[in-house]
Amino acid sequence: MCFSATSSFVAAGVIGAIGVATLRHVREPRALLFASVPMLFALHQFSEGFVWLGLDGRIGKMALDHLAFLFMLYAQGILPLLMPAAVALMEPPGWRRGAILGLTVIGALVCVWDVYGLISLPSHVFVEHHSIAYRNQLTGNFGISCLYILATCGALLLSSHRVVRGYGVLNVIGLTIVQIVKEYAFASVWCFYAAILSVIIYWHFNRRNIDIGTPNGASDDVKPLLFPWLRPRTAVVANKLDF
Repeated sequence: MCFSATSSFVAAGVIGAIGVATLRHVREPRALLFASVPMLFALHQFSEGFVWLGLDGRIGKMALDHLAFLFMLYAQGILPLLMPAAVALMEPPGWRRGAILGLTVIGALVCVWDVYGLISLPSHVFVEHHSIAYRNQLTGNFGISCLYILATCGALLLSSHRVVRGYGVLNVIGLTIVQIVKEYAFASVWCFYAAILSVIIYWHFNRRNIDIGTPNGASDDVKPLLFPWLRPRTAVVANKLDF
């Protein structure tokens, strides 16, 4: 196994553990999609580990093509819709919610465009300067890329929740650095960076800093956990004693 594949699998394992830990702290269905981001990024990194194996000749070309398609489908097709939708679900009524819903529509259009491009046109995957480059004629369109960034990062920056806005700022910083330093492997490097940042999501759910009913605060009405079976038995007993 090549070093890069090993790194992807290790990162997937660590982020996956963070993803499970994050889901343990979810108390409201409207926060579930945003809380699922670490786990989704873990699966994404896991798929790129196999892409590395394919590029290294360890698995067949057909498997490589399918795995590369899955990686690009999430990175370029699903993510621009998932992120604004996750933020919109947590947003209380008001102008911010309306604006984020508008960005969700933009993200849906980007999703449809990119999925069409991935299905209708061939994609090229190769190693360049020790990183994986993903190329598709339609998904690499400059205008679509701008709408992608607007939908994905704009929704985070518009959120009423300070912690979500902070996550958005860090993503914009990372996006800018990656664009300058590793533009040729943007999808791979930025998704890895965003996956690492997902530890922030866990930290805030763990501290109950994301409260749907009380943005930037914690309501007195503590709701039960959505997935108590994910927690150790001792933690479940302690949680019941809180009520």
